[in-house]
Amino acid sequence: MLPGGLHASDYLIVMPVAICLLFGAVLLMLRKRIDWHPFFAIPGFLALFVVDVLLLLKVAAEGPQTMMMGSWKAPFGIAFTVDMMGALFVTVAGFVGLASAIYAVGSINRTERRYGFFPFLFLMMGGVSGAFLTGDLFNLYVWFEVLLIGSFGLLILGSEHEQLDGATKYCFLNLVATTLFLITTGYLYGLTGTLNMADIAEKAGQMENDGALFTIAVLFLVAFGMKAAAFPLNFWLPASYHTPRFVVSALFAGLLTKVGVYALIRVLMMLLPPERAELATLIGWVAALTMLVGALGALAQSDLRRLLNYLVISGIGIIMAGLALPAADGGLVDAAAAASGQATGATGSAMLAVGLSGSIFYALHSIVVMTALYLAAGMAARVAGTSSLRSMGGLWRERPGLAALMLIFLFAVSGLPPFSGFWPKVALVRGTIGADLPWLAAMILLSGFLTTIASARLFALAFWRNRPAPGEAPPQMRSEFMAEGEPSPAFSLLPLLILAVFVVAAGVTPQWLLAWTDVAASGVVDPASYVESVFGGGS
Repeated sequence: MLPGGLHASDYLIVMPVAICLLFGAVLLMLRKRIDWHPFFAIPGFLALFVVDVLLLLKVAAEGPQTMMMGSWKAPFGIAFTVDMMGALFVTVAGFVGLASAIYAVGSINRTERRYGFFPFLFLMMGGVSGAFLTGDLFNLYVWFEVLLIGSFGLLILGSEHEQLDGATKYCFLNLVATTLFLITTGYLYGLTGTLNMADIAEKAGQMENDGALFTIAVLFLVAFGMKAAAFPLNFWLPASYHTPRFVVSALFAGLLTKVGVYALIRVLMMLLPPERAELATLIGWVAALTMLVGALGALAQSDLRRLLNYLVISGIGIIMAGLALPAADGGLVDAAAAASGQATGATGSAMLAVGLSGSIFYALHSIVVMTALYLAAGMAARVAGTSSLRSMGGLWRERPGLAALMLIFLFAVSGLPPFSGFWPKVALVRGTIGADLPWLAAMILLSGFLTTIASARLFALAFWRNRPAPGEAPPQMRSEFMAEGEPSPAFSLLPLLILAVFVVAAGVTPQWLLAWTDVAASGVVDPASYVESVFGGGS
């Protein structure tokens, strides 16, 4: 027992953020010893992932956990509160962060390390972890700003004209979104007198049918929709994600848009559920158009990374489909029971729980698969000397292991069995049909069909066909692909194999992850245990 009645395990709640900031500071002090950076970065990300897993297991065993900074009582102090959804997101974020750090050792050159690649990476991961763990709405904004600073540093790392252009678009649109988020947060504080999420959930529940709350919900939808790259606010992503190094694009595609999705789920589903229900039809159309724009955009691309950019957008639409289901009166049905078919009288609330579980599952799958696709695409482009699908080819013969892994990831992003993208789509289709939204279910299936065609086209052009006559790679690309030579297999295939384990395990035996996402969904739909952790069982 530590002073203040705390146990050592209670500090797991803040350790993910503390580890990121600590290692980032150490690497900043070692900026003149760039050869040492990998020897600190890899253990740092390994420690981060281990702490994330321990935190997930603690939440699974004991329920939501809360730590109040400075021992202030809720709702006056700054709260770190983690439930099953937050624990799942932060653990998967640590998992892909570790894989990307291993990949970066072989793909980031000395100049980019000197400019602060690994410190910026830890800063960005600290912001991402803080966003998933905070129980305070204003501090969610603060962590958004932290990850924006880190991501902006990574985005301009090469100091090339194309990168600066992409960074300008990325930074401007994200600053607009965070400014709108801050204004809306101030509006909500003026209405409820609190920033603690558990307190907001209780007070907003007593203000049903309040027009001001509906306005706030719309503003949050716009702000977080812009960060998540949802239609029609998705145009910034294809204009910026193709400009940085592949490993940076991988983390951006895997994590940053998912922070926006996480915020949408947390704020609209848990804090403002009646208003979310009123917006369900609008969210459904936004989800459908996001899926369609992403899938059609992917079909139209002739550049490997631009194609993947649109697949990110399509995945955001699929995740948002789970937020579009109406909640019927008559109480909630346990998500796990509904998913297993044990619930009687499949109400709208039961379908909402099933759909939300599918959204959370798909978000976790998308974090891993999109990160893996960008890393694999980086290897393929390095071997070919270009990312243009017109100039690539023959990689199946040159790199059969890479081709096999790429095929697995493309099957997964298309939602084909037996990989991780299949089961969340089943849950989402079931939820939408059960909620009498067959058009949304059809759009999920259509986007999956179009994504399969785009994935088949990518594999056929880049891997299966013979390579066309040799040509010069684009000058702005060649510095990344050719400056350092090809990394060793330990720093290229190893992270892809690590990510492939998750993709296969979550597809072949999905029960372990489904059980956790069901608990996460029920905890968001009915936040009683979350509120109890803050006001009744907080440390």
